[in-house]
Amino acid sequence: MPSTARRSVLGAACLTLLTAALAGAAPALAADAPGQAKPGHETFAVIGDVPYGADQVAKFPGWVDQINADAQVGLVFHVGDIKNGSTRCDDAYYRMVRAQFDRFTDPLVYTPGDNEWTDCHRANNGAYDPLERLAFDRSVFFDRPGTTLGAPARVTVPDAAYPENVALRRDGVSFATLHVVGSNNDLQPWTGIGQTTATPEQFAEERGRMDASIASLRRTFAEATQRHDRAVMVLQQADMFDPTYTPTEADISAFRPLVQALAEETSRFDGDVYLVNGDSHIYNSDRPLAPGSVWLERYGVTQPAAGLERITVDGSDNNKDWLKVTVNRPGATSTLSWERVPYTG
Repeated sequence: MPSTARRSVLGAACLTLLTAALAGAAPALAADAPGQAKPGHETFAVIGDVPYGADQVAKFPGWVDQINADAQVGLVFHVGDIKNGSTRCDDAYYRMVRAQFDRFTDPLVYTPGDNEWTDCHRANNGAYDPLERLAFDRSVFFDRPGTTLGAPARVTVPDAAYPENVALRRDGVSFATLHVVGSNNDLQPWTGIGQTTATPEQFAEERGRMDASIASLRRTFAEATQRHDRAVMVLQQADMFDPTYTPTEADISAFRPLVQALAEETSRFDGDVYLVNGDSHIYNSDRPLAPGSVWLERYGVTQPAAGLERITVDGSDNNKDWLKVTVNRPGATSTLSWERVPYTG
């Protein structure tokens, strides 16, 4: 057996053993379980691109408290970027954010953003090696693969090499978090440490991470189809359909295979499909792959996917609220509905 295959088999075996070891310590989010909310009563929170800067760092504990105080919320997602793009990527900051994440009284699922590793090459970020920061981010936030932050609960990790990609199911809705980030998914040059083009290491890391994300996406849709789930929700950091500017090929080329896969799976799935992202910081809801969309040509999508509904959460200086999402009762016009809840502090 080739060494790569041996590592894959060993990694999967280790993940299986770890998941089994954790089984007695944390309840499962991977499937609907007895005692959870009745259909139509499941509610979760989504935040992202927070905390940004000293003022938000000071306010963040209060914002955590506010979400904790909402008795309807049973799950929280953070779609990446735990700092802004012009502050240092020092070890102590990550540990501080982890401590705040663990204050959530509901399970928290976090997917990394570009600001906490991809963009750390910048001089004002400390001129770090982004791949070293990626490894550090994983060591801080994914030290217990298959277990959420905040209140510990078990989730599925499809690929042991990418513990940040997780899948879970609540109230007939399948969720998948994908590690897909801005800066063209880390294919833009690390100019802060003297690079003018993407390095071979960058290409290798991005290809492996994107392949794993697409595999996780397809697995989520396949399992949702088998279970006749009502909806699939995909959460990630990168805004692949940012309406605020006209992108160049260097801005979006890395996202093309994922967008094509997402379009294919959405077209085949007999249910609602939602994509939630951060990155562009301004709340938005649209259908980016509907017939006539400019994104079809930009990404080479030949079959429109009007069923894909995309939501961008507020963030950065516009981070004045969190997104409260509710699973509606069976028979409703749409599986999910949501509202922006202003922060009170």
